[in-house]
Amino acid sequence: MKRIFWRRVAVMAATIGGLSGCGYHVAGRTNALPPSIHVIAVPALENATTSYRIEQKLTSATVHEFLAKTPYKVVSNPLDGDAVLRGKVVALEAVPLLFDTVSGRATTMLVTVKCDVTLTQTSTEKVLYHTDNFIFRNEYEISTDVTSFFGEQDPALDRVAKDFAQRLVAAVTENY
Repeated sequence: MKRIFWRRVAVMAATIGGLSGCGYHVAGRTNALPPSIHVIAVPALENATTSYRIEQKLTSATVHEFLAKTPYKVVSNPLDGDAVLRGKVVALEAVPLLFDTVSGRATTMLVTVKCDVTLTQTSTEKVLYHTDNFIFRNEYEISTDVTSFFGEQDPALDRVAKDFAQRLVAAVTENY
């Protein structure tokens, strides 16, 4: 009996030891930024696309995401931040993905946003995060016609901006 008990204890200990050292972590729970950073400046993103005011929606959503999901204070003036997040929207594309068989109208769009993004520590000018190829891609069901999908007041654009911001903030803070 004792031998079976100790064998079970050894198996459980080996299992626990193996699982604890596997290197996995839950996304959104790590922070790769230096501990000296408390305030992040997020000036308006630049817009290199023909989409009217897309940079305002994406900037606003990014600021909201930083405030909601991180401990950082966010300001708009780069001189007031411990780090500055700068970005440029390089491309925005919405492609019909699924169609209604009766009307022939698109029902699902594949939206792709490409950006240049850099997070720089203000005091040292050290680049903490940089990519000139930040790609956000997601599918969205639509209830309006394709031509008004990116209308300024369209809720679809708000959904895109929110989802974009979630991925961007995670990438910057976790340094993926």
